[in-house]
Amino acid sequence: MVEQNQVARSKRIQRRTGKTFHVATRLLPQRIRHPTYVLYGFFRIADEVVDAEDTAPPAEQRAELDRLRAAALGEESTDDPVLEAFAEVRERNGIRDEDVHSFVDAMASDIDTDRYETYAELETYMDGSAAAVGRMMTAIMDLGPEEEAEALPHATKLGEAFQMTNFLRDVREDVVERDRIYLPLETLRRHGVSEEQILDLEFGEDVAAAIRDEMARTERLYEEGVAGIKYLPEDCQLAVLLAAVLYVDHHRLIRDLGYDTVSTTPELSLTRKLSLLVRTRWKWQWNRDPEAVFYDMCTDFDPSREPHGHGPHGTGVPQTD
Repeated sequence: MVEQNQVARSKRIQRRTGKTFHVATRLLPQRIRHPTYVLYGFFRIADEVVDAEDTAPPAEQRAELDRLRAAALGEESTDDPVLEAFAEVRERNGIRDEDVHSFVDAMASDIDTDRYETYAELETYMDGSAAAVGRMMTAIMDLGPEEEAEALPHATKLGEAFQMTNFLRDVREDVVERDRIYLPLETLRRHGVSEEQILDLEFGEDVAAAIRDEMARTERLYEEGVAGIKYLPEDCQLAVLLAAVLYVDHHRLIRDLGYDTVSTTPELSLTRKLSLLVRTRWKWQWNRDPEAVFYDMCTDFDPSREPHGHGPHGTGVPQTD
């Protein structure tokens, strides 16, 4: 049985490194909230191995990831309380070994891959770094077979949407701290942007256009992802809905900056997060349709997208208050 000290350590990791997701996690029922802390703790431990590139050579990073993988799969004993708890949660909730492998493989790819030529290549990476996370979260919610079959494709898209929002928000941070460019190079070239321009943190209308294109793609992922929240247990829906509202609100900040995440990294204030929490929760009391509440809460999507039918005149622009 997962012990309180294991949950507490995982919770501290999430509170420190995943502040946006932590706000939404607190709305989950305890039976889901505690395993969620454990999952997130494992994700961050693996991510921090890769981000230690300045202090550990690649061979050591890969060896450490293999050790984490073996512990997570219950193949080796560990004295790390988070890894021990993750192995137990994995076994108890039927988290697929393939998803653990996919996630760790994605972390390992970050050791020697810092560019993605096409969105298809980036999507392959996100299948491990994000979509697998969505599938693991679905597993701990213990859905019935039919609900799980309905929910999983949407959970995959929502995980990708969250990851893409992080990439769009963190363009500067990824260059400065990791020398990485997650925006697909084909998208940059289509708008006349070179790798060197991003690495030199030079912002212009061409960069804005590239980021705007990827944001439109990301918002289509949110549409697909949010459409599956209704298949989750009723007492989990609000938390996942709030996570979507919080993450996509970064797009409002990015638009307010004229799509310039090369010069700065936008961040939601605590006041804004709490405001979105209160408003989302209030709307949820009156309307238990996750899609309706999402489109009522979120800021305007990019009007250059194909019409979806939400918002005024079917432009794809959601209603806001």
